[in-house]
Amino acid sequence: MAEEATFFLPVRDYCRRELITCNVNDTVIVAAEIMRANSVSSLIACDDIKQPIGILTDRDLRNKVIAGGLTPLQVNVSEVMTTPVISVAEDDTLFEVLYQMSRNRIHRVGVVDADNVLVGLINESDIIRLQNRSPQRLLQSVDEAQSIADLKKVYQENEQLVVFLSRNGVRTNDLVKMISLLNDQITVKLISFLKQGRFADMGLKSSFMVLGSEGRQEQTLKTDQDNAMIIADDASDAEVADIEAFSYVLIDALIEIGVPECPGGIMAKNAFWRRSLTDWKSTINSWVGTPSGENILNFSMFSDMRALCGDRSLEQQLKEYVVQVAEDNSLFLARMAQNVCRFSPPLGMFGQIKTESSGTHLGSLDLKKAGIFALTEGVKILALKSGMLGGSTHDRLSFLQGKDILSNEHVSDIEASYNLLTFLRLRGQVDSAAAGHEISNFINPSSLDRVEKGRLKLALEVVKSFQGMLNHHFQLNMLRN
Repeated sequence: MAEEATFFLPVRDYCRRELITCNVNDTVIVAAEIMRANSVSSLIACDDIKQPIGILTDRDLRNKVIAGGLTPLQVNVSEVMTTPVISVAEDDTLFEVLYQMSRNRIHRVGVVDADNVLVGLINESDIIRLQNRSPQRLLQSVDEAQSIADLKKVYQENEQLVVFLSRNGVRTNDLVKMISLLNDQITVKLISFLKQGRFADMGLKSSFMVLGSEGRQEQTLKTDQDNAMIIADDASDAEVADIEAFSYVLIDALIEIGVPECPGGIMAKNAFWRRSLTDWKSTINSWVGTPSGENILNFSMFSDMRALCGDRSLEQQLKEYVVQVAEDNSLFLARMAQNVCRFSPPLGMFGQIKTESSGTHLGSLDLKKAGIFALTEGVKILALKSGMLGGSTHDRLSFLQGKDILSNEHVSDIEASYNLLTFLRLRGQVDSAAAGHEISNFINPSSLDRVEKGRLKLALEVVKSFQGMLNHHFQLNMLRN
């Protein structure tokens, strides 16, 4: 395995299991003695029932106690520790660790098990051997960027890194997550640039939302902007004007970096996608009240919303409202499901794969239209009906499995099909990027070997079966067209 691929191994293989702790009510001098006795630079601070509350580091001792003129014999750990303990799951990858370290400007991360119990720690020194051509270097480059030009360079290098890692056997799911996390980081850094000037107060009265595949964190190499802005109801006219100006500057800067604008105009700089919280609620009501194809698409995009910057309470309020509206309008969800079922998998009468019969993509297959759309949208609708908004397709499948809405067998089949279609899609994009060709969602089935072609047919059959299940679940035969 290439050294870079170690970034995508599970954290469980790299974390330190020997947890050295102190009590939050211990004095700083007691904690310092524990650190000295064990030759460690940090301690997990726990409460009386051993639950981790914070972390005390040698930096805290220097900056908060010594430099702050405090008396170690009199100050408790709870007064100077850092909270909360930023953590990752055992099954997360080392890249997730690096992302959390970079985003939170920390040098160590906790590791929790399936029950969310702290079981280990991992720090920079544990993964310092990673070399330059790596996600870590790109994350550092984003953090150290001084201009939009620097971010543009990182964005271009991201594509090259994906090609490199894909060629070295890194799993598709990890690559997709890496692409999404780096895109997040680039956007957050860009916003920090803009806030250094006239937009210093941006985010106090607004929330910048990413939608669609970016909201689900399921981006591949072919991605464009899908975003929106929520404005607080009590924002003044001057603040609304600043938010509008900021939206224009932000979207244009993303385009300059290399993130294409949305062909459908789903961007915060367009007034339709930049509204007050109350106006968004009214708009959602109008979409649900008139289930046209466009309104279904808009509602679906919003069902993938994820706040990237700004006032997160605006996102939460709107999410709660969307869930409420969905629960009260089962007919609209049925219309959404009906729309999903219109995209029949391209399978012929005898199981052959049907491809484009003319045009630029003659002989090719659009994997998004062939199955990815039906799986992501269908799973989203089922999750939304049960009160879950947000998360990835895998997150939603786990939720539906836990609710006994989908059987273990159904979830296994859908995940396998989704993973294969995404793998083939990303591999085709990587091949196109490496050859300098246009990146698209198309592949040529004739380029697949017999085994892959057989797996693709099975995946498309699963899509067809899943659509049948949606048809039955929402009783679509009872709907009038």
